[in-house]
Amino acid sequence: MAKPIEITEATFESDVLNQPGPVLVDFWAPWCAPCRHLAPIVEELAGEYEGRVSFAKVNTDESPNVAARYGIFSIPTLIVFKNGQPVKQLVGLRPKRDLKTSLDESLV
Repeated sequence: MAKPIEITEATFESDVLNQPGPVLVDFWAPWCAPCRHLAPIVEELAGEYEGRVSFAKVNTDESPNVAARYGIFSIPTLIVFKNGQPVKQLVGLRPKRDLKTSLDESLV
């Protein structure tokens, strides 16, 4: 089963921006309780969308410049990138169906 890959400031461009298909990036931090609740949902989706959407995680404590670049002020924040551009942003803990809707829209 596919799992989100850990992204750093050094790998963000190659692992997210240079990917041809959609990439869902989970901006999180270890101390964030809602982030910990969202993580298993994101992992489930990574399995369900394997081969169609890539999944990545950015620890905002370890990669603050990436978070700042995309205006991340609250976590968890999920951004769907398509062809290197952000196309959808979801802030806060969301139900799985909301995430699926955003992912399905990005596949069109």
